[in-house]
Amino acid sequence: MTVHGGVKATPPSPPGHLLEVRDLSLSFGGITALQDVALVIAEGETLAVIGPNGSGKTSLFNCITGLYRPTAGAIRFRGRSLIGRSPDHVTRLGIARTFQNLRLFHNMTVLDNLMVGRHLHFKKNFLGALLRLRSEEIRHRRRCEEIIEFLDLEAIRKARVADCPYGVQKRVELGRALATEPKLLLLDEPVSGLTQEEKEEFAYWIHEIRGRFSITVLLVEHDLRLASRLAHRMVALDHGVKIAEGAPPEVRQHPDVLKAYLGE
Repeated sequence: MTVHGGVKATPPSPPGHLLEVRDLSLSFGGITALQDVALVIAEGETLAVIGPNGSGKTSLFNCITGLYRPTAGAIRFRGRSLIGRSPDHVTRLGIARTFQNLRLFHNMTVLDNLMVGRHLHFKKNFLGALLRLRSEEIRHRRRCEEIIEFLDLEAIRKARVADCPYGVQKRVELGRALATEPKLLLLDEPVSGLTQEEKEEFAYWIHEIRGRFSITVLLVEHDLRLASRLAHRMVALDHGVKIAEGAPPEVRQHPDVLKAYLGE
């Protein structure tokens, strides 16, 4: 795949692309966080967004998930515009995310945190809410138990999250995102703060997510070696501008990427 440096827009995407970001810009007062960023991601693909601190990676995630409203540009998911949609609406459309700074319910158990992720799938009609149908609760718990088994959380499923080590809490947040049954999963620095052994385990789960749950993955990651192992393609940002896009080995060696990470 050819690497493009300083590209402002991505060519029209062929059928099968799940997410399209076109000429996306975001400004806060006089500060430009993103400028004419464009990318596409196909179903079943893993795309890594890399760049030094302050390059706009998390701002991009926040625009996609409805936390920020971009100044200009377009974001389309399965053909639908995401601009102006609330975060919970974006989640209902099939996009879930994890955060660099964990956002868990620390006084709840591991299982209950995952059940929070199932909330959007509960029946909303009045009669169902009134009767609290046991069969529905069992169905949702069964789904959470599958995720608990997948992430090797069985032994602490009833433990309070606040009492769990940081690495376990990262798994719980991943599990809660999976519990929403997303089509697209956004992972913001998924292995930051983990030991090398924990990173390897997390890399395995991210790899397996695509096959086991049929989920497309978009991740932000500072560990370039790990990102290269997981991603089919990479997009590099610097100061809110896309500076390279292509296969991981090519992007990592791109002159503009080396300059962004290492300086002149």
